[in-house]
Amino acid sequence: MRLSTAELDALVEEAIVDAYDEYEQLAAFQAIIEDRLALPFTTVVLGIPVTVTALQDRPGSPIAAWCRHGRHAQAIGILDLPLPDPAPEGWAWVEAYRHWAS
Repeated sequence: MRLSTAELDALVEEAIVDAYDEYEQLAAFQAIIEDRLALPFTTVVLGIPVTVTALQDRPGSPIAAWCRHGRHAQAIGILDLPLPDPAPEGWAWVEAYRHWAS
């Protein structure tokens, strides 16, 4: 999934249209990603397949994904997750968040 800078800018604007500061913008991204990202999905972290089952709400902190592998689970920053193959529906919002955060 490759989005142009213009496409990413448009998604960022849509996400933060009513947010006034960095904390409100982060909360706006949390809400839109929770709403639009199809869960669960599988990706690979450090060579191990994990299933992302939820997003962890940590107000004022970067968005985290709740990842499971067998009986083990851990929150991992969503910006640290590699692009799943295939990308789940709504992954463009994660890319827009990554663009905003950089």
